Amino acid sequence: MKDLLLIAVFALAGAVCAGLGGALVLRLVRRRSVAVSLTVVAAVTVTAMLAGTLAVAQAMFLSAHDLWVVTVVVAMAALVSLGTALVLGRWVVARSRALARAARDFGDGGSFAAPDGAATAELAALTRELAATSAKLDASRRRERSLEASRRELVAWISHDLRTPLAGLRAMAEALEDGMAADPARYHRQIRTEVERLTTMVTDLFELSRIHAGALAISPSRMSVYDLVGDALSGADPLAREHGVRLVGEEVEAVPVEVDGKEMTRVLANLLVNAIRHTPADGTVAVAAERRAGAVVLSVTDGCGGIADDDLPRVFDTGWRGTEARTPPGGAGLGLAIVRGIVEAHAGRTEVHNVPGGCRFEVTLPAAPH
Repeated sequence: MKDLLLIAVFALAGAVCAGLGGALVLRLVRRRSVAVSLTVVAAVTVTAMLAGTLAVAQAMFLSAHDLWVVTVVVAMAALVSLGTALVLGRWVVARSRALARAARDFGDGGSFAAPDGAATAELAALTRELAATSAKLDASRRRERSLEASRRELVAWISHDLRTPLAGLRAMAEALEDGMAADPARYHRQIRTEVERLTTMVTDLFELSRIHAGALAISPSRMSVYDLVGDALSGADPLAREHGVRLVGEEVEAVPVEVDGKEMTRVLANLLVNAIRHTPADGTVAVAAERRAGAVVLSVTDGCGGIADDDLPRVFDTGWRGTEARTPPGGAGLGLAIVRGIVEAHAGRTEVHNVPGGCRFEVTLPAAPH
């Protein structure tokens, strides 16, 4: 038992010395290829075994022949170990380089394509993460391109919409200044109308910029949907009378919600104004509210004749004005974008669906706890 313990001590001493030397070498080559590190690990393993064997052989006074046999056996093991480490290292390096090239491709604007062939568990996990990141980056690029296109359209449309009233204001101001206006009072009323229109456009732009900047601060309070819809209908009633459109709000449940009353009133006002302007005279705009699966759904249904299927996904985009079935008024296409921004700030969502004779805009909000 004592001899066995002594052999273990000598073997451990030799192996520790080899291990410390290997750790130092690994630290020196830590920035080199993984193939080098694997080779060093294999060499340390064999060296530790050889050092322990030689230490035991020296202590046990083995014959020169026996010591030579042991050394040859360890050397053969070293050659096999080093060869295996080199093959494994080169395979891992090749796989890593292929993964790096694939990652570089999707980083330059392409899509990630996983390299063919087998991989270690770690490289396979990294491949899956890179594929997921590539998908997210691709979606982000598409959103960015869509936003950039919307911005360009918005700038073009705003420039057009500003040019017309400003030209009119300039002409009327020059006519009044030169005393050429036959009816100055009518010119004054027209100037006021155009100024109010411009003010509304600037206010919408400011509101939209706050939404896009994430600076829209809401102050939720508990209120009834019935009261919210009632206030919105009262505000939209004069416009509806002017256009000969009938407002209906009979299917409204008195369910509670926690929302910013001012901002949510603006949401309903924008939806109602949008619906009234696109509904022909003698048409009907209906407002409804109901509890549905733990949420409150507000809907505004108009008689616009429907929205083209290709336009449905873009209805709430900044600057959207519609085509074909839905002829836009002289607005800047900001109202529905503001609606979506405010609703999303309340952790809700907006949707639009075609219905017989028109379309229905839905706003889904979390229901207030009882």
